[in-house]
Amino acid sequence: MTFDAAIRATEILLALAFFQQSAEHIIPSGSVRLLFLPRAIGSLLVLVGFQTDVALLLLSLHSAIVLHHYQGPYNGGSDRMGLLVLYCLTLAHWLPAGFSAQMAFGYLAIQVVLSYFMSGLVKITNPDWRSGQALQDVFAFSAYPVSESLRLLADRPRLLHTGAWAVMLFELAFPMGFVHPALLKITLAIAFAFHVANACLFGLNRFVWFWAASYPSLFWLQAQIFPP
Repeated sequence: MTFDAAIRATEILLALAFFQQSAEHIIPSGSVRLLFLPRAIGSLLVLVGFQTDVALLLLSLHSAIVLHHYQGPYNGGSDRMGLLVLYCLTLAHWLPAGFSAQMAFGYLAIQVVLSYFMSGLVKITNPDWRSGQALQDVFAFSAYPVSESLRLLADRPRLLHTGAWAVMLFELAFPMGFVHPALLKITLAIAFAFHVANACLFGLNRFVWFWAASYPSLFWLQAQIFPP
């Protein structure tokens, strides 16, 4: 994937993710509707490719207002990833073309790899994750909108023990996806399916699109490290 193609794919995916997030606040009546309307407009401009560099800069500046309003990323990890993609894209547009712009975009890819790897590293050092107890607690006591039928999974410790180790080993092995383009495609397909499963099980729908928006940077960086 070329640099320009990866940048454009990232722009489209991020715009869709931000527009979805904004629509959740704009459609219902509420005091935050006006707060997210500029983000929705900026996202549409990025989506159609109209004055993209200016739109990304305005979205970055507007993000400071949202962060101040909520005293930080109000939706945790998904918001942090969305802002990371946004800021790296903005830098890639406004820094001098060539090495500087590519370094900004490459930084995004490296942070995505670390986000998976460090998540696995933190989990595997936790005895509750190694025993499967952490997943049991998620299904038994979580405040996420888990249905009653899914809560019954808390009574299947062997299944959750296997699932916990599958998640940890996949996250720890994530950097190995860079060895070959085909392996990277498989790795990202599994990662995407993992986020979709979390969206279906726990309602974490924003993670799907913000992480997907970061994937083009991985394809581009992989081609730089292991050129065909």
